[in-house]
Amino acid sequence: MSERKVLNKYFPPDFDPSLIPRRRQPKNSQQVVRLMAPFSMRCNTCGEYIYKGKKFNARKETVEGEDYYGIKIFRFYIKCTLCSAEITFKTDPKNTDYAAEHGASRNFEPWRDEKSVEEEDRLAKLEEEENNPMKALENRTVDSKREMDILDALQDIRARNARNERVGQSVDLLERIGMEEIETEEDREKKLAEEEDEKLVRELFAKIPAAEASSSNGAGSSGGASEAVITVKRKAGTQEPDLESLLPDSARALLSVKSSIGAPPPKKKKLAGKNALGIKLKGKAKAAV
Repeated sequence: MSERKVLNKYFPPDFDPSLIPRRRQPKNSQQVVRLMAPFSMRCNTCGEYIYKGKKFNARKETVEGEDYYGIKIFRFYIKCTLCSAEITFKTDPKNTDYAAEHGASRNFEPWRDEKSVEEEDRLAKLEEEENNPMKALENRTVDSKREMDILDALQDIRARNARNERVGQSVDLLERIGMEEIETEEDREKKLAEEEDEKLVRELFAKIPAAEASSSNGAGSSGGASEAVITVKRKAGTQEPDLESLLPDSARALLSVKSSIGAPPPKKKKLAGKNALGIKLKGKAKAAV
């Protein structure tokens, strides 16, 4: 009992659906379905009332030659609960409901009630207009005003749609212009960054004539060599920084403190003499000296 309630069933790996023989059924074959009575009805044979929601095992078939704008219409066969007389009803796509066809009559059909009410209102309105000309004029005025309101609303809808289309086009244009401005702004920033890099390179690497470089080194150069250019890593015309300026502040403070204390006294040098070679004199040699 449990396997008939599952949604997924097991198929073996060697399952081949093409080997399953197809059943050939007639075009207007019937199917047994479980349904509830869609409306309350009364059996025409025995007068038994069948309330809405009563469950039946019905037979379903497609009605041949009838449809509603391409929608199929189905017919259902049920049996009366008292006399087992056959009762049939069909789907009604036009009114989104069901219609009793044979063996029973429906107790209440709402669309028929609406149609009767509309017909009664129309007849009463025509009779009133025939007896009262002013009422007819008033009704025509109301109808013309309603038509003008409908036309105005339709014109407003059309104008709103056209405005929305223009706004959409302008938004696309603004987005395109914004993208172009963003691209130009990025190009401008990139160009400024490149100019700053070139400026920094010019500050660090300067080109000076080869004649000046050779004169600074103390070697003379010919006239042709003066036209040559040498690239140096410092800007031309600047002097080499002092060593103390390159030191950190802590090291500079230690140097200043050491200079204020003063240098230690120099050691006395031994005089070059008899003991300069490290020879010790003994006895008479020492007295002779």
